[in-house]
Amino acid sequence: MKQTAKFALLLLGASVIGSAATIIATSALRSNDADAFSNEVKYQSNVDTNGHFIRTAATADFDTDFTAAAEKSVNAVVCIKSYATPRNTRQQYIDPFEFFFGPGYGRGQRQQQDDATPQPLGLGSGVIISSDGYIVTNNHVIEGAEKLEVTLNDNSTYNASIVGNDPNSDIALLKIDGENLPTIPFGDSDALKVGEWVLAVGNPFGFTSTVTAGIVSAKARSISSATHSRQMGIESYIQTDAAVNKGNSGGALVNTKGELVGINTAIYSQTGDYAGCSFAIPSALVKKIVIDIKEYGIVQRAVLGISYVELNADMAREKGITATNDGIYVAEVSEQSAALEAGLKEGDVIIKLGGNQVKNSGQMMEQMNKLRPGDTVEITYIRDNKTHTTKATMKNNQGSTTITKASDFNSLGCAFKKLTDSTRRSLGISTGVQVTGLKAGKFKDAGIKEGFIILDINGRSVNSQDDVEAIYNSIVNGNDSDKVMFITGVYPTKVKRYYAVDLTE
Repeated sequence: MKQTAKFALLLLGASVIGSAATIIATSALRSNDADAFSNEVKYQSNVDTNGHFIRTAATADFDTDFTAAAEKSVNAVVCIKSYATPRNTRQQYIDPFEFFFGPGYGRGQRQQQDDATPQPLGLGSGVIISSDGYIVTNNHVIEGAEKLEVTLNDNSTYNASIVGNDPNSDIALLKIDGENLPTIPFGDSDALKVGEWVLAVGNPFGFTSTVTAGIVSAKARSISSATHSRQMGIESYIQTDAAVNKGNSGGALVNTKGELVGINTAIYSQTGDYAGCSFAIPSALVKKIVIDIKEYGIVQRAVLGISYVELNADMAREKGITATNDGIYVAEVSEQSAALEAGLKEGDVIIKLGGNQVKNSGQMMEQMNKLRPGDTVEITYIRDNKTHTTKATMKNNQGSTTITKASDFNSLGCAFKKLTDSTRRSLGISTGVQVTGLKAGKFKDAGIKEGFIILDINGRSVNSQDDVEAIYNSIVNGNDSDKVMFITGVYPTKVKRYYAVDLTE
């Protein structure tokens, strides 16, 4: 027994001596090389409610307490439910990539319903940006909805109206009737740094008021080439590894100050669920789009008037460019364009736009999307391996510097009615919608007569007025300079006709 006690005492003594030696050695190292430990981890001590001692690591530059940011933002992020009347012809599909993940969630599994009352279409998120009820969300969250229901964090519910939407950037602005509502202030997405902490706030899978954390993984990220999906109007996303899933669409990406720095929009996944790559529209662009919708009714887009490719090392070597290995290589300059008037030429390499670096197409599009027709911007470029600067006055896609006006679907000057089965059989057609109530407007100006049956517009078949309006909106809100409806159709006399309807103001 005494031997056991003596052995235990020896072990304790050895442990104390070993610990003391470690402390002495560590102190010696620190005293010999103070600079090497200037960034050491510092500890702060606290006692919890049970009296337990807690020690946490913290430095002045690294603070992972996100509670303040979460509290500031969670009450201003809402749940958006969309409703629509089911259509027997609704297409059923499952997208393996789930590039957009709001209203499409569960659509492939829904049963067809014949009830004419609106049924749940999808679920997404939104951000209150003004105390009187303006809400920003993704366009795909509200697309196709006949009714929108907004639920706040306190479970109060409102019906929302659409102020305006922009399919090209996937942004929509809604309005609810409310007062003194909680809001999230806009932050500066341009000031975000790779590695900075951010929070994603939304309603994944219908779990309301969910906050997840991550870091900024990349900025000005283009994703259409990586995902082989259609290219959006913006190709300059904030990439994060904050967990984002179905239902998070339209929710907030906030910094540690609780400021809005992005609208969560897309994920990259082979399953449709979170896989570590989430993408948000920068708040600088969101703010510009919201202002445009409120002031002009339509997003104002600036056009420089060049075709370009990203410069890389191989191309620079081939072209004899030694001043830079990246930038925007001007492949072609359009006639009567802002670029031509600014003196840009084929072979120039744009390296800055408005004082901001443009090393790739994502950064180029990010800077261009901030501009409006009539804005003047400084361009820094390389020519003959020398740096030059010039100024360009941006134009719209019609080639002028004027602000674009919102076009009204009613300007077509008619209504549309569905075809009867007997009409389809007699004409030998399976799709189409008939022009009725024709009056002064764009259709009449184009030569279309009462009773004309539209089969397709710009290659897309139509079966209802909703189809015509959807195509109309995609044309007027798109980036193409030609705002034209190319219509194929037939008269009840079986005479086939083709019309071009100019939608420009």
